[in-house]
Amino acid sequence: MIVNRIVLSALVAAISFSSCSSSEPSDSQSAASCKKIRRVLFIGDSITDGAWGHDCSGSPSAERNHTDMNHIYGHGYMMLCASDIQSRFPMRDVKFFNRGISGHTLSMMLGRWAADCVDLRPDLVSILIGTNDVEYYVGADSVVAPFDFCGWDAQFRHALDTLQSVCPDVRLVLCTPFVARSGWRGEAPNFSQRQSLIDSLDCRVAALANDYGAVLVRFDELFRDLAQNQPRADYWVWDGVHPTAAAHRRMADLWLESTAGLFAE
Repeated sequence: MIVNRIVLSALVAAISFSSCSSSEPSDSQSAASCKKIRRVLFIGDSITDGAWGHDCSGSPSAERNHTDMNHIYGHGYMMLCASDIQSRFPMRDVKFFNRGISGHTLSMMLGRWAADCVDLRPDLVSILIGTNDVEYYVGADSVVAPFDFCGWDAQFRHALDTLQSVCPDVRLVLCTPFVARSGWRGEAPNFSQRQSLIDSLDCRVAALANDYGAVLVRFDELFRDLAQNQPRADYWVWDGVHPTAAAHRRMADLWLESTAGLFAE
C-alpha cells in the first residue's frame, strides 16, 4: 500500500528517473535528468493554491503578493514539498513557484498557461488539475452532454506540447485528481457519478504520463488507501475534494517519494 511505502522515501533519493516514474521516460526526459533542477513550478487549482500570495479569493497570479515570503507558497502540499527540498539542498538555491488558482478547470488553467507556466521557463512542472472540471459538470442545473474526455485529453496534450516546444528539457510530474466520500459531496446523490468521472480522468492522466515520459503521482490511490485508516470520514478530506492538513502532509510525502530521483545528488 502507498501509505506503508511513504516511510521509505528517504531511501529512494538515489534511484533513477525511470524507476521513479510509473512508465519509461522518453529520450528527452532521460537526457534532461542530467541537468540539475533549479526552477520548479506547481500549477493547478485550489488544492495546490493554498491561498499563496496571501490570497483567499482565487485572484490571478499577477494580482497576488510575490514578495511576502511568509505566504509565497500557500499552506498545502506544495509548500511542504518546497520547504523539504530547499532545506535539504540549500546550495542549489532551487526556486519554487506556486501557480495554483482556486476554482480553475483545465481550460481555465490553459488560459493562463503562457504567463503562469511557459514564461517562467521551469525545469520541472508539476500539474494537478481536473477536480473542478468534474465539479462544474456534476453541478450543472440542466442536462448536459456526456463529459468530453477526448477534448479534455487534447487540451492537456496541447499544453504539454506548447511547454516542451519552448522548454524541451523540462521534467514533467503529472498528479491524479481524487475524490473522497466525505462532507456534503460524499453524501450527495451524484457522488457515484463524481467518482466515476474522476476515475476516468485518472486513467487519462496516467496515459499522458506514459506518453510524455512524466513522473506519475497517484494521489487517487493514496486517498483510497488513507480511507482505510481514519477515525472519521472527514479526517483526510473534509468536504469530498479538499485535503486536511494531515492529508497535505501525506500528499507531500508521496510527491517527494515519487520525484526523489530528479533531485538526487
